[in-house]
Amino acid sequence: MQDPFKGFNDDDQNNQNGDGPQGLPLPPNYATVVNPETGNMRIAKVGFSWTMFFFPPFPAIFRADWYNLLCILGVDLGASMLLMMTVPTAQTAQFTVSVWPLLQGLLWGSLYNLMYFKHLFNRGFIPADERSRDLLARAHYWSQPKE
Repeated sequence: MQDPFKGFNDDDQNNQNGDGPQGLPLPPNYATVVNPETGNMRIAKVGFSWTMFFFPPFPAIFRADWYNLLCILGVDLGASMLLMMTVPTAQTAQFTVSVWPLLQGLLWGSLYNLMYFKHLFNRGFIPADERSRDLLARAHYWSQPKE
């Protein structure tokens, strides 16, 4: 994906006021990461993913995050198979309709944004500015590389 803000970034000024690229304001819980080799940029939320809680796995699809999508589907499939083997048949239907979606929503809502950022960091992305670096470090998504 190309940098949609290419040519509009103000590289001469340090962005200390929480504005994102092109001067657009970012909410306080959003971080910007950039791949220095390709110039690709991603902006995503740090913390609980409400969209993943209510609409799994659509956030991964919309972000074209195929790696994490396959991980999520694999874990869900394995957990469903385990559920079918351990829970009696009479209780399985009630459990899968009432409790199972809630458990999945809590699990993926809590973990998905962390998984997304960790995968980006493994692909060479780094925080784009000091505000994003501090936010990611406070949330334990980013640790400073050892020099």
